[in-house]
Amino acid sequence: MKLISTNICKTSDIGVNDNLFGGTMLSWLDEAGGIMAACACRSTNVITLKMEEVLFKKPVKVKDQVRIYGKVNHIGNTSLKLSLEARSVNLAEKSEITVCSTCVVYVNVDENGKPKPINQDMGSCV
Repeated sequence: MKLISTNICKTSDIGVNDNLFGGTMLSWLDEAGGIMAACACRSTNVITLKMEEVLFKKPVKVKDQVRIYGKVNHIGNTSLKLSLEARSVNLAEKSEITVCSTCVVYVNVDENGKPKPINQDMGSCV
């Protein structure tokens, strides 16, 4: 998997149980996946079609660094499917633990929002 982004859990990201709010994690995953999908499609016109089952495996606490990793599972004519994984970083031990994972499908669209073929020459983005 390729590192896409890093986020820091702030006090404003915490829900009622002193853990990262699940909606914030979903936002981070979708944004990171969108970055990777746009790079793979060589287009800024990429939209989220669906997010599959999301597994929240471990809580994230204030000050935790969360790295989002992704890999392209499949490229179709106009869409692609990514596996995304969020890992909490333990800086002292130089280790990471998976806290959340999912698969997301993105669609490459034209200026009118209609599906557009993906350039199959993806280069180094994936």
